[in-house]
Amino acid sequence: MTRTPLRPLAHILDARTRGENPDAIEKENIRQRHAKMHDRARRRAEGRLLVLGVMFLGAFALIGLRMGVMANSVPMEPGPSAAGAAILAQRADIVDRKGRILATNFDTFSLYAHPQQMIDPQAAAEKLVAVFPDLSLERLVKDFTGKRRFVWIKRKISPEQMQMVHDIGEPGLNFGPREMRLYPNGRLAAHVLGGAGFGREEVYAAEVIGVAGVEKFFDARLRDPAMGHEPLQLSLDLSVQAATERVLYGGMKLMNAKGAAAVLMDVHSGEVIAIASLPDFDPNDRPRPPTEGNPSDSPLFNRAVQGVYELGSTYKTLAMAQALDLGLVTPDSMVNTQTPLKWGKFTINDFHDYGAQLTAAMVIVKSSNVGIARIAQEIGAARQKGFLKSLGLLDPVPLEMAEARSGKPILPDHWSELSAMTISYGHGLSTSPLHLAASYAAIANGGTRVTPTLLKQSGWRPGERVISRQTAGQLRQMLRRVVTEGTASFGEVEGYNVGGKTGTADKAKERGGGYYEDKVIATFASMFPADDPQFVLVVTLDEPVETSGAIPHRTAGWTAVPVAAEIIRRVAPLLGLRPEIEPAGEAVITQTSN
Repeated sequence: MTRTPLRPLAHILDARTRGENPDAIEKENIRQRHAKMHDRARRRAEGRLLVLGVMFLGAFALIGLRMGVMANSVPMEPGPSAAGAAILAQRADIVDRKGRILATNFDTFSLYAHPQQMIDPQAAAEKLVAVFPDLSLERLVKDFTGKRRFVWIKRKISPEQMQMVHDIGEPGLNFGPREMRLYPNGRLAAHVLGGAGFGREEVYAAEVIGVAGVEKFFDARLRDPAMGHEPLQLSLDLSVQAATERVLYGGMKLMNAKGAAAVLMDVHSGEVIAIASLPDFDPNDRPRPPTEGNPSDSPLFNRAVQGVYELGSTYKTLAMAQALDLGLVTPDSMVNTQTPLKWGKFTINDFHDYGAQLTAAMVIVKSSNVGIARIAQEIGAARQKGFLKSLGLLDPVPLEMAEARSGKPILPDHWSELSAMTISYGHGLSTSPLHLAASYAAIANGGTRVTPTLLKQSGWRPGERVISRQTAGQLRQMLRRVVTEGTASFGEVEGYNVGGKTGTADKAKERGGGYYEDKVIATFASMFPADDPQFVLVVTLDEPVETSGAIPHRTAGWTAVPVAAEIIRRVAPLLGLRPEIEPAGEAVITQTSN
């Protein structure tokens, strides 16, 4: 190092004067300078070590946090989900008109396997088959011993099944959280609710989507996070629905019917209080749709909404409504019922010979095909078609169900005079029981059109007028007489005046055209109380046969009517209708001598 002389010279001379050594002073200066340089280097090194220590500490903390997160999560299934896309599994509840749960959510688990982590794949497969008998042992062994790294075993399992899988003790078996749809009432209102399943699916979550019924129709609303706290409230009454289904099932079995349907509707608001189709299913374990055969043979088929049938003489009421409204007849007008009625090469007959003529009212009470056909001739095909369209009978019912669109009426290719005549007594036009219930509701409420709905209504406005109030009143009187003195005598319910019309139609063949000779669709369209109707009930039986007597009976009066009467007897009190009690005669008090 180059020696730095003491400066200035006066300091050197001054030091020598005091007897000090200038060289020692110079060495001290050098030492102090070196000490300062050393202190600066040490502080710089200490700063670098501190920064490096902080960096290492942060890295170790980040790694530890990530390891903790991974330890508390399940491995992701290698699936097709989009990166960063979240699965929303939450789904709003569905409740009846009184707030009782029809559909809700249930936390459960799925079961999957990592075959490469398994200790004994063969034993695990055998034990799993013991827990889940529907699994294939051969398939499980193949999946567990192959090259697959991930295997789905069950999309959803019960807590009991989960515990049994735990007891197997195989580390390669794992569980993923699931939220599944639960229908606590089982088969009740199965066709209305429809069911839900899994859409986009990963190990840690699954998208719950509606697959049928209101679950599918309102899928977007039920999955909307903004409305997850608001249940979807239907117009159904759980108690009434249960009673309707129970009686309908018993009636179907008693009448040896292939299937059955019932629709109970508020005649003013159009609210569907109960709607049933049999056979049914459990939406908690919804069966697969059929791939062959007749779709109507499947329990998934909704006969009340999807099923379109020729509903027989129940349509006579509609023809009479139009004739009365047009002023073509009055209830007391005489109608020619001389049989047979010839139209070209076609012949129309009555079930019984009613003589040469009947009043218009008795045409309905006795259910004369010939009488109503002659009235339909006066109405004409064009006017008849327009009237039925105004009732909504020529288009699918806009009900809030995914299946409602498929309930499209079957119309004649050419609506001729003959078509008008046969349609007047329910042949040549096929509609659903729901269509019929809506048209009868218009008669029951005084003549305004009704649009069926499955949503509870807080308020309602009358629809467009289709018949006059006077005509509606005259028809209600006729329908009451059908029960008291006509074809629906088994429809009388003590305490509740019932009015209605029977309909028995030969069942159309599914293929090749024509009709079965020994199979019918039996229907009873009713309203109660008849003097001031609040509800309409339509009951339809597919291929019924009443066999209690020596002669089998297939007509609606013997089959559908007693079933409908029993439903009314059960549900009327539940609907808040008080029975009318016949006033007793004056009490006779006699005094006897002591």
